[in-house]
Amino acid sequence: NEILMLLRANKKYSKEVSLYEPIGVDKDGETVSLLDVIEMENKETLETIILKQDIKELYEVFDSCLKDNEKTIIGMRYGLHGGREYTQREIADLMGISRSYVSRLEKKALERLRTELKRNGI
Repeated sequence: NEILMLLRANKKYSKEVSLYEPIGVDKDGETVSLLDVIEMENKETLETIILKQDIKELYEVFDSCLKDNEKTIIGMRYGLHGGREYTQREIADLMGISRSYVSRLEKKALERLRTELKRNGI
C-alpha cells in the first residue's frame, strides 16, 4: 500500500521539469540543460531587465555611500535622475566652489563608487 502511494506521489511530479535539469551532452562533452536549449523570442527584453536591475543597484550604491555634495556633483556631472550633464566649471559656478575642488570631489566620489560596486560584485 505504501509503495503504491509513493508511486502515485511520484507520478504527480513526473510532469514537472527543471530548466536546469541536464537533458544531454553537447559535442564537447559539456552537459546541456533545458535552459541552454530554449531560445527567447525577444532577447532585448532580457537585456532591458538586466540593465534596469544594474541601474537600480547603481543608484542604491550611489545613495548609500556618497556624501550629499558628492551626490550633487556626480548627479550633475553625469546627468543622473534624468538631468542634464554639466561641466566641472558650470558645477563650480552653481555651487560657489572652485573647479579644481569639483574635480577632486568627483574623483574621490567615483573611486568610492568603484570600490563599493566591486565589493558588491557589480
